[in-house]
Amino acid sequence: MSEKNYKSELVGVLGCPVAENPTIVMQEAAFKALDLNYRYLTIEVKPADLESAIKGILACNFKGINLTIPHKVEVLKYLDVIADDARLIGAVNTIFIKDGKLYGENTDGKGFLKSLIDEAKVDPKGKRAVILGAGGAARAISVELALAGVEHITIVNRNEKRGQELVTLLNSKIDCKAQYASWNCTFSIPSGTDILVNATSIGLYPDVNEKADIDYGTIHAEMTVCDVIPNPPRTLFLKEAGKRGAKTLDGLGMLVNQGAIGFKIWTGINAPVEVMKKALIEEFGIF
Repeated sequence: MSEKNYKSELVGVLGCPVAENPTIVMQEAAFKALDLNYRYLTIEVKPADLESAIKGILACNFKGINLTIPHKVEVLKYLDVIADDARLIGAVNTIFIKDGKLYGENTDGKGFLKSLIDEAKVDPKGKRAVILGAGGAARAISVELALAGVEHITIVNRNEKRGQELVTLLNSKIDCKAQYASWNCTFSIPSGTDILVNATSIGLYPDVNEKADIDYGTIHAEMTVCDVIPNPPRTLFLKEAGKRGAKTLDGLGMLVNQGAIGFKIWTGINAPVEVMKKALIEEFGIF
C-alpha cells in the first residue's frame, strides 16, 4: 500500500467583510491545475481580533495569508520582516511564513501596474493620475505609479490627515509631484487627467448601486478609468466612465496579477495565470 498524505498546506485571506472576496476561486483553480495539495481559506476577522488571528496562522502552520480591508496597515506591527517597497507603501497584503517568522509583501500595486500596462496598454510614464482614496490599495497603487514615472498624482480623500500623509510620502520618498484634494463634496476630475483610479470600496458587493460622489461629466474619452473592485468587475463607476467614452480597466486583472505573485511566493511555482483568470471570468459570467 502506497504512503498517503492527507495534510493540506493552508493559505487564505483575512478581512472584514470578506464573504464577497473571490480570491479563493482563482487560487483553488490554480492549485487544482497544478495538482497541489493546498487549500485557500476565506476567513472573517474583526479588527480587534487581528493579533489573535495572526498568532493562529502561525500555530496552524499556514504557508501564508492575504490581508484585505481593513487589515493591510494594522498588520505591520505583527510582522518580523517587511519588504522595502511594502514598508514604503505602509501596507501589506501578502504574508509568507518561513522558519516561524512572518514576512510581509505588497503585491497590490504590482498587480495593478501590470494590468494597466498589459491590458489597458497604458504606459504610466509622464502621465497625470487621480486616485480616489488613501487606504492600503491607494497607497500601493500610487507608490507603484510614482516608481513607474507618473508625473503628477492627486490623492482625493475625505480624511485630510490620511490623504496628506500619502501625499507627503510620495513627495518626500519618491521623485513624484503629488497633491491632496478634499472630497467633502462632489469632486470634479481635473482637466488633463490621464489615469483615474477608484481605490475605495465604493460599489463593492453587496452595495453595487453605491455611486462615487464625483462629477461624471468631467470624465472624458482621453482618460483611462480604473477600479480596484473585482466583485462585481463591471462596477457602476466603470459603467458611467464607459458612457463618456473613457477606456476602462476593471479589478479582475489586478486581482489575478497580484494573486499570481502571491501564489509564487507561497508555492515556489509560477502561477497558471490564464487558469486563474478563466476561473474568475466563469465565476462572474463574463463572456
